[in-house]
Amino acid sequence: MKRIFVTGSSTDVGKTITSAIITEALNADYWKPVQAGELSNSDSHKVAELISNKKTIIHKSSYELNTPMSPHAAAEIDNLTIDLNQIIEPETSNHLVIEGAGGLLVPLNEKNTILDIIKSDYKVIVVSRHYLGSINHTLLTIESLKQKGFDVAIIFSGNEHPSTEGIILRKTGVKLIGRINEETSFDKSLIKLYATKFYPMLQKI
Repeated sequence: MKRIFVTGSSTDVGKTITSAIITEALNADYWKPVQAGELSNSDSHKVAELISNKKTIIHKSSYELNTPMSPHAAAEIDNLTIDLNQIIEPETSNHLVIEGAGGLLVPLNEKNTILDIIKSDYKVIVVSRHYLGSINHTLLTIESLKQKGFDVAIIFSGNEHPSTEGIILRKTGVKLIGRINEETSFDKSLIKLYATKFYPMLQKI
């Protein structure tokens, strides 16, 4: 069964929508190891509201922090220190989609970052959205993952930007799963449409 970790070139690039699409495409389970802020409308809640299939199980986050900021700082406010030994992958015989928090090198504590919770057998999908600096951020993210030996694919989100996307694909050689367009809003039917569209490429990673 696939274990797919979804990270991004930065925060607010579309990781949760992407995770919902992949979860729907594979009828996978979903897990957000660390949730910082928005506990009453968390990423887990959002994914649950966007998927249509009845097979998915939404697994509880290992850490649910009250403040919407970097996990290490949010944990400090809650008088906690995030311990990697407490971030335990849920047991499931299904595919599992794992959504990171922010970008790849977002700190969890004084020593560890999001990169440290990605296991060696995970497939990694990077979500890249065009903004000033996104090429640099995306290339650095992919390079960090490749140095660790991960199998990496990419999904672009937002309006098409051929020069940005072209240079990223040429320089990295990663698999392109597809694009999530700039939509007015996302609902179950639109998530299902993207899930069907992305399914063939997701099968190949």
